[in-house]
Amino acid sequence: MFVNKCLAAVDMGTNSFHLIIVKASDNGSIEIIDRKREVLRLSSEEGSSFSLISDSETEKSIRTLKKFKVLADQYKAILRAVATSAVREANNQEQFLDQVYKETGIHVEVIDGKREAELIYLGASKAKQLTNKKALCIDIGGGSTEIILGDKGTILFSDSIKVGTVRLTRKFFPDYTLSENTIEFCSKFVEEQILLSQSLNFEESFEIAVGTSGTIQSIASLISFNRKKGNNLEADDFSFTYSELISVSELILSKKNLEQRLTIAGIETKRADILPAGVIILNKIFQLFNIERMFLSGYALREGIIFDMLEKIKAGKS
Repeated sequence: MFVNKCLAAVDMGTNSFHLIIVKASDNGSIEIIDRKREVLRLSSEEGSSFSLISDSETEKSIRTLKKFKVLADQYKAILRAVATSAVREANNQEQFLDQVYKETGIHVEVIDGKREAELIYLGASKAKQLTNKKALCIDIGGGSTEIILGDKGTILFSDSIKVGTVRLTRKFFPDYTLSENTIEFCSKFVEEQILLSQSLNFEESFEIAVGTSGTIQSIASLISFNRKKGNNLEADDFSFTYSELISVSELILSKKNLEQRLTIAGIETKRADILPAGVIILNKIFQLFNIERMFLSGYALREGIIFDMLEKIKAGKS
């Protein structure tokens, strides 16, 4: 029905825009044939609490999406673009979406936190072959963190918590400088926000904990670097323990300013400013859910978008 059909997914996150282009087969498997990433932080220049996407951010978004569309068109790929936390919270969301469509011809779908969690789980479950396992999936983004428990492909609970690396950095470390007080305040805030969720069950058991997306992969890369002096990790073959997370967290949080953090061997330079918030969030999640070991998934939201497209194609909806 769609042998070798090319599909493209754009994930317009708070910290970066991602594009993947895949070749899909009738059996539902995919082969990623191209991918691009642009670090592009939305709602970081004006307003507060992700309330406004600036003109310059809109222009950067349009330039990036135009490049993504050119690449997708080269593969004759069906393209679907999805926006998350920063766009869904922006007061000028409608103006932003209208301008993007006018300049690029791309209709951007803004999804709520629940739908974001569902698509993340759909992607992660395919990568880690979790259909027969009860899995806790964690995705730390720039604006929010998604927590999902799934069993054999069925979601038991999920929530999107408004604690993300960019959001918390702006709130607690606006000049990228850390202190013991701000670290403690941030950690307590993260715990409070997660515990406020009416959807999560912290007593529920699981067989495996899985982490997805850039923040957790960056932390895992540092752990890998510390193990063997190299951070070229294969996501689906890598896991780390709570004690390893604590060690790398202590290292990151000991560097009180951005210049010091940039000296950490193996750190991703474009994420060094927001990584303290990332390790604080991940540490708190490990504590609250009593996670001993976390596995990486190479698939996340954008792959979930692709698998959702495939399901709709099979159902004759697109």
